[in-house]
Amino acid sequence: MAGMVLVVGLPGAGKTSWARRLEQERKALRLTPDEWMDALFNTSEVDGRRWVLESELLWGVAARALTLEVDVILDYGCWSEEERDLFRTRAQALGASAEIVVLDLPFEVLWARIERRNANLPQATFGVSREELTEWSGRFEVPTAEELQRWDRQLIVKE
Repeated sequence: MAGMVLVVGLPGAGKTSWARRLEQERKALRLTPDEWMDALFNTSEVDGRRWVLESELLWGVAARALTLEVDVILDYGCWSEEERDLFRTRAQALGASAEIVVLDLPFEVLWARIERRNANLPQATFGVSREELTEWSGRFEVPTAEELQRWDRQLIVKE
């Protein structure tokens, strides 16, 4: 049975690093929206196109891979329980296992990483201000114990 791993967290949490490592360990297909946004639209800025990209285009690729019994790593962020449930239920409906990796790091750790990244932005990466990170931190819904029970496997990283 194929599996989907959803890697979630705020900017600077290390989602793409985790996703790349899992991609290698599991010989999986990794889907990172920032890279697709850059290739398709010459930007990685978050806008209305991003949700369509994640929930429709990239999900279509992920669903096809899962039906072919290829593991998939979704490097998505997914700040809300509603978003996470969407991808979990879609994967499970295809008969795939659904695993979540939650990167829930302290704000100051996130900000220190983002400051370093902002100083030399890699391709397909957007800059983040402290004000934006503060706002987004308030919008990130850390998964509850009840939510985590709905996943086949879960990993919470706090440092």
